[in-house]
Amino acid sequence: MSRFTYQKQPRTAPKALWSVLAFVLILLFFVQEITSLSQSTQRRQRESLEHAIMRSITYCYTVEGSYPQSLDYLKDHYGLIYDEELFFVDYRVTGSNLLPDVTIIEREAD
Repeated sequence: MSRFTYQKQPRTAPKALWSVLAFVLILLFFVQEITSLSQSTQRRQRESLEHAIMRSITYCYTVEGSYPQSLDYLKDHYGLIYDEELFFVDYRVTGSNLLPDVTIIEREAD
């Protein structure tokens, strides 16, 4: 074989392609982790809201001797505050001496 003879080299992907592929994989990993963190935070917010509502209902019953007749009553008299754009709270009263039925629904993000 002479030194001027052309030998076909096996084709390998250019280094730039591997770099781009690695960058895309890292980017996808970060996006997935951020999404997971966001969902975890929203779940904790919902749990916190559930506890806050139940504490307010229980405190109202303890102080006044009856359960609050509306969610607005809890907001006005017991300082209940929550993000109404993030959560919908369905508050149903069945009687002044029966624990209200409270359902918390997460609203869809726009």
